[in-house]
Amino acid sequence: MKHEPFQLTDESFFSIPAWAKLHSQITAGFTTRKGGFSKNGFASLNLGLHVNDEKETVIKNRKIIGDKIRFDLPNWVCADQVHDKQIVKVVNKHKGSGVFTYRQCITQTDGLYTTEKNILLSLFFADCVPIFFFSPKDSLIGIAHAGWRGTAKNIAGEMIDSWVLHEGVQAQNIFAAIGPSIGECCYVVNDDVIDAIKPLFDNETTFYKQLENGLYSIHLAEINKRLLMKKGVPEHQILLTSYCTSCDQDLFFSHRRDQGKTGRMMGFIGLKEGY
Repeated sequence: MKHEPFQLTDESFFSIPAWAKLHSQITAGFTTRKGGFSKNGFASLNLGLHVNDEKETVIKNRKIIGDKIRFDLPNWVCADQVHDKQIVKVVNKHKGSGVFTYRQCITQTDGLYTTEKNILLSLFFADCVPIFFFSPKDSLIGIAHAGWRGTAKNIAGEMIDSWVLHEGVQAQNIFAAIGPSIGECCYVVNDDVIDAIKPLFDNETTFYKQLENGLYSIHLAEINKRLLMKKGVPEHQILLTSYCTSCDQDLFFSHRRDQGKTGRMMGFIGLKEGY
């Protein structure tokens, strides 16, 4: 059986043990739907402020995670996630963005990275692909939100390009982890999605399976892994989860399975002082 790189720390979140071995001060993981205060379709650990859950309840849920991972909420940074490819370098002035009020998120952004310590980069998911980036050599961390549109725009590659071009990082020094998202077992798409992604692979057809005329299953996480490898990230430095957010109903919210009326998990990554 293939090793699962995302391990449950408690009922509320997964961590990435392999990365803890790379750097003693890294905090990185992905939350579950368990252990919070939200009700009904948001039960119980909804961390999204934009899904019509009670704002005060979401902030209480966020505090649960902040306390468990020892990252105070004012040090979190959130983006509004518009299914595009913009990457923003986070600095200390961004602390608190979108943590208590959604409209104060970093806008028009689906990828965050930072060289600063004591900042928690935080994005929210309910089927889309969370991609974590880490260069221990450069003390650089990042996270991206890749739905099919972000994947088609190669947001994973945009992050690598940003690090290489603007931070002087070598691609072979980058580690990546791809967290829980909807799997090919549950993700059926139409021609529009296939046509958008095909150009990334010179119109090859190996990244999808045709189910019937006009319907296909695709593995978004695997596609993003391939895009990282095309940018020079070594395959053995890319971790890929086996969890499917749609299949694992007890653990995850799923936008597709729950027909849009659901909560959000959080992908998070930060480096603390002391290394």
